[in-house]
Order: sequence, then C-alpha cells, then structure tokens
Amino acid sequence: MLADPRIARLLALIRAALRPPAGMGRIMLALTLGVICHATFAAAVLAMITAMFFGLSASFGTVAWPWAALANAALIAQFPLAHSFFLSARGAKVLTRLIPGPHGATLATTTYAIIASAQLLALFTLWTPSGIIWWRAEGAAFWTITAAYTASWLLLIKASFDAGAEVQSGALGWMSLLARIRPVFPDMPTRGLFALIRQPIYVAFALTLWTVPVWTPDQLALAVSYTAYCLLAPRMKEKRFAHRYGADFARYKADVPYALPRLKKDRPHAQ
Repeated sequence: MLADPRIARLLALIRAALRPPAGMGRIMLALTLGVICHATFAAAVLAMITAMFFGLSASFGTVAWPWAALANAALIAQFPLAHSFFLSARGAKVLTRLIPGPHGATLATTTYAIIASAQLLALFTLWTPSGIIWWRAEGAAFWTITAAYTASWLLLIKASFDAGAEVQSGALGWMSLLARIRPVFPDMPTRGLFALIRQPIYVAFALTLWTVPVWTPDQLALAVSYTAYCLLAPRMKEKRFAHRYGADFARYKADVPYALPRLKKDRPHAQ
C-alpha cells in the first residue's frame, strides 16, 4: 500500500512539512493559510451535503422574489465561471499573484481551494429557497435514496484521492511552503476510478446532485445546471492534458471512456 504513488507522495509531503526549515514568517503564513483552507473546505462540504439533502429547501438567503431568482442564478453561475477561469492559463497567472510576496506560485493550489470552497459555501448558505417542495422520500424510498446519496459522496471522495488528495484539498501549496520545497504535482491520474473513466470527479459530483431525497424547483435548477457543467467543462481539462502529456494522454483517451465505463469485453485493448 505504501508503494502506491498516491499514498507515497502524500506521506512524503507530510513528512517534509513536519520538519520545516527555520523561517518564522514563512511558517506562520503556511499554517495560517492551511487552517483557512481546510476550515473553509470542511464548511463548504458540510453546507453542500446538508443543503442538497433537503433539496435546497432551507438556507439563509432572504432576497425577495422575483429578484431571488436572479440572485440564485448568479450563485449558480459564479462557481463554474471562476472555476474554469482559474484553471485557464491566464487564470493560473492571476492565481499566483493573489498572495502578495514571493510565495504566490507555491501557494496556488491552496489559494485555489480557498476560493472554490468560499464560492460553494456562498452558494449553499446564501441561496434563497422557493418554498416549494415537489416530493419528499419516505420509508424505504428515503433510506434507499439516502444510501445512494452517501455512495455518491464516497465515490467523489475516492475520485479526489485518486486524482491527488494533496491537490484536491489544497494541502499541496501550504505544506510545500511549510517544508520550503517546490510543489510536486501528481502525474496524469490513471489509477483507481480513473482506470474506468476519464472524468470520475465530475461524474461523482453529478451523481450527488441527483440522488437526493427531497426534490424542489431549486434542486432541479442546480442539478441541471451543474450536470451540464460536469459534462462540458472537462473538455477544457482534456485539452490541457493533451498539451501537457501528449502521446501518453492520447493512448489513455483511446483506451478509457469519458464518463461511462465500458464492459471489459468492449475495451479497445482488452485481450
């Protein structure tokens, strides 16, 4: 297990961070941003799990209708727009300048995780509910759907681990700064769920949108919008991968489907 590069890379980063070289200012900056990053991340995930479990039927938004529809639409749009921008070449340059001083590039993954978490936290806490509930699961249906919802979140966690837990959580940036080392990004992910489909994070995220026990117009709007994003946005990611990994990605793309796993007998290179 320790030979698995996903685990070995993470353990090496943790060991390096536990023995930081001297530099009080650098250490305090790294630890402060680490706390902010993971606290915001945890709050955002908790808000998302809870809000969607109840179909966005309860939140803290108080915008009067019909203006609430525009406010909610803006909350939906702000996450994918910023998410896509900061993953672009231009956005990556902006990201490295958001932390003043010489450490902006090292902290880029942490800064990105803080921004993304804050956006999701805003979406799920500032949403103004419509007050309409179309359907609420009860009895066996409730427990079945809840199990599916839990499984979807577990798949999302597994996919994030397979992609590189230190990058997905934002830990790579602040831990690298703490250890005063250059951030080492994972290679192109091909293990775990990435051996079955090329976009398991987006697929798992989409599954969380549809496996909820309470359905409202609010949840439907969110599910439709973000499912479309989950299907289309990875195209930009794959362009970056094609440029970065060249023939390796071309072979991977030819052998592994985009979003739906193939049966073993249908795999192009299956023997």
